[in-house]
Amino acid sequence: MPSTTALLVIDMQNDTVHPDGAFAATGAAAHATSQDVIANVRVLLDAARAAGVPVFHNRIVVHPDPAIGGANAPIFQMLGPESFKLGSWGAAIVDELTPLDGEIVLDRIRMNAFGGTSLDIMLRNLGVTDVTVVGAWTNMAVEHTVREAADHGYQVTIVSDATSSLSDEWQHAAISYALTNIAAITDTATAAAALSRAS
Repeated sequence: MPSTTALLVIDMQNDTVHPDGAFAATGAAAHATSQDVIANVRVLLDAARAAGVPVFHNRIVVHPDPAIGGANAPIFQMLGPESFKLGSWGAAIVDELTPLDGEIVLDRIRMNAFGGTSLDIMLRNLGVTDVTVVGAWTNMAVEHTVREAADHGYQVTIVSDATSSLSDEWQHAAISYALTNIAAITDTATAAAALSRAS
């Protein structure tokens, strides 16, 4: 029986979580390390893949003309011209989480994984009703994606230790306050077990 759950992996890119990434100096790489986020996302990827749960990777990218991404909000003004540059090492998904053949990778220029992508249509075509969301940064793209998924009618789970932000403070604000009325919040071990039972 096809899974009605999908795993959404948000912005696990070199520029968001790698020690040599463009935003390492903001604390993002250190927080990713403290959360062990790459290893925890890998546990969930392995569980999803073994169970036949659909996996969708999502990346934010900056095009050669930065005006394409817009500058209407400070977050968009932070991006580029070199960070998240389309085709660059920084925009690439970290090596440990390289998508497998057949896994969908969706690029976007907005803050949430649904914005400007075919994600919603693809999920509905697969009969998905529940999404498990992991990735970076918790208080930005992850939070935006969780909210948008809920607004689209999905049951949403966010995995607290398979997400990371710029600091413990930002992480705590997102997980302990902003998202408590939007999604179920769980940990990697519990989420991996649920994914293993999803098909």
